[in-house]
Amino acid sequence: MSAYILWALITLSAFATSVLSGIVGMAGGMVLLFVLITLLPVSSAMVLHAATQLTANGSRAWMLREHMLWQLLPRYLLGSATAIGIATYLVLVPEPAWVLILIGLFAWAGQCSQSLKGLNITKPLTTVVCGFSVTFAQLIAGAAGPLLDVFYLNSGLGRQSIVANKALTQTIGHSLRIVYYSLLISVESALVWWLFPMAIVAAVVGTRTGVRILERWHDLGFQRISRQIILTIATVCIVRGMVLLLS
Repeated sequence: MSAYILWALITLSAFATSVLSGIVGMAGGMVLLFVLITLLPVSSAMVLHAATQLTANGSRAWMLREHMLWQLLPRYLLGSATAIGIATYLVLVPEPAWVLILIGLFAWAGQCSQSLKGLNITKPLTTVVCGFSVTFAQLIAGAAGPLLDVFYLNSGLGRQSIVANKALTQTIGHSLRIVYYSLLISVESALVWWLFPMAIVAAVVGTRTGVRILERWHDLGFQRISRQIILTIATVCIVRGMVLLLS
């Protein structure tokens, strides 16, 4: 594949998936990771994906900052710090297939099980659990959108508050992932520097487009469509994980 085609595919994917995430606050990251893994070596894909998603989520959090629930941040950071501490100590780089399968199953269970529907991000202990599980999943699988949504869609928060706070927590996770992979894993030379600015600019433009669409939605439609997307992405996670195991 020529460099020009690679540039075009990555840029278009970064834009399109950022629009999707800007509207519903998730799903785009997982789709983008699938694309990057197809086009690049795994470690290169993980670093470029993290940089792109860090920019997309960071800009989305800034655009929606007035809807932020800052009181959730300390407890979420406690869970995140615990996750990255354990992963760094054990130098964990596990088989992503199993993690994808577990993320998909957890998301399905969260929509179908009454017990897991009690996972509400606004509850103190649940916030810590969310920080740990989502950050750990991001470190070893690259994306944790369906898992993160289990904690938010049962919170009773409005659509803009959900998207804003998920963007902030995702920004934290992707920042930690860049540090983790940069320190522990060598990135293949296939990752050329100019892919970063191209993908990042596309992510910011796509995020802005998605946020504008979000402003025209109502909460009822947001909740319904978000749940449908969660289950679709969860199914893709399971299928992708099974394909990786069998390949």
